[in-house]
Amino acid sequence: MNMVQIVFSPTGGTQRVVDALTGGWEYPVRRVDLTDGKWEAAGIELEREDLAVIAVPSYGGRAPELAMERLRKVRGNGARCVVVCVYGNRAYEDTLLELADGVEKQGFRVMAAVAGVAEHSIIHQYGAGRPDQQDREELGAFGKRILEKMAGGRAETPATPGDRPYKKAGSVGLAPRADKGCTGCGLCAENCPAQAIRRDKLRQTDRGKCISCMRCVTQCPQSARRANGIMISLAALVIKKACSERKGNELYL
Repeated sequence: MNMVQIVFSPTGGTQRVVDALTGGWEYPVRRVDLTDGKWEAAGIELEREDLAVIAVPSYGGRAPELAMERLRKVRGNGARCVVVCVYGNRAYEDTLLELADGVEKQGFRVMAAVAGVAEHSIIHQYGAGRPDQQDREELGAFGKRILEKMAGGRAETPATPGDRPYKKAGSVGLAPRADKGCTGCGLCAENCPAQAIRRDKLRQTDRGKCISCMRCVTQCPQSARRANGIMISLAALVIKKACSERKGNELYL
């Protein structure tokens, strides 16, 4: 049996949660990076014997449409899968359910669902440093329980939290721009999942394409890209109460 990681992780938090979950799994791993702006789905088909871990971050309680659009080009062919959503210590609302619904339509059999916490990709004081050691241990224990379920031959689909119809998708509207520290290296354009930055206009961002994932901010070696600080401060105040207590990781079997 081969394991396939199919992950959309612009700033790395979602990938770290997946790595903690599957760290104890001794299977050959194939990685499919949905974050790649030049990603192509050609030839991405799984076999029934494969095990897929499909993971996305939660953006405002929904799965990122760009990630779902790319997942719609992957063929599961009856492969078993674990769906994972990662949120920044606020709430994931309909994300996990939307992801599970989406992958089932692509021919995957959902065996387990996991909600994990990582540092908020925009407001870093929320969930700072997560997944931390406590998270990694908990997620590793989740991984063992998932393997035990499969080894025991259990095939039931877990009840996944969320509502249908899903909540209305919102727009964060924070499109990072470069400041005078930009050296023109082009890493932001090269690594943008939505291809919202043109190589010949690095200091601008196409707001119609930008999904506010903050990948360009984390990738910039000069720390020269940033979103509007006033808007981030206002957003931090709006969700402060919801983020004030440590949220937990959740497993659905």
